[in-house]
Amino acid sequence: MLPAAARLTRSQEFRLVVRRGRRAGRVRLVVHALRPDQERDSGSQRTVLLDAEADTAPTRTESIRVGFVVSKSVGTAVVRHRVTRRLRHLMRDRLPALTAGTLVVVRALPQAADASSRELGADLDAALRKLRVVDPGGPATGSR
Repeated sequence: MLPAAARLTRSQEFRLVVRRGRRAGRVRLVVHALRPDQERDSGSQRTVLLDAEADTAPTRTESIRVGFVVSKSVGTAVVRHRVTRRLRHLMRDRLPALTAGTLVVVRALPQAADASSRELGADLDAALRKLRVVDPGGPATGSR
């Protein structure tokens, strides 16, 4: 399970990352990421979002936060929840390797329904590397 401080929960946050961040697509998923150094145009909007939550979490600006989008096209509710649990577990293991302050949205595609955790992990690693959100000095990503 992801810690509460590491979750994107508001629709405005998801919208910000998807619209202003960079995107890397793979066969089973699409990863959107907004790094702190990419905030040229979106900085003011993100600041407003973070200031609204400043009372609950003063270190929000440095935290890595992740959200998941698994639509009905992936499958039934049981399948969607299984895919979400797998992605959540995979991202939890990768949080320490990501650049501080990064916001990430992982969108599952229909092929994710039949994928193993290993395949989802490989797609996730490839997308994160392509987006250059993996901290070079941080721990290595991947399954244990």
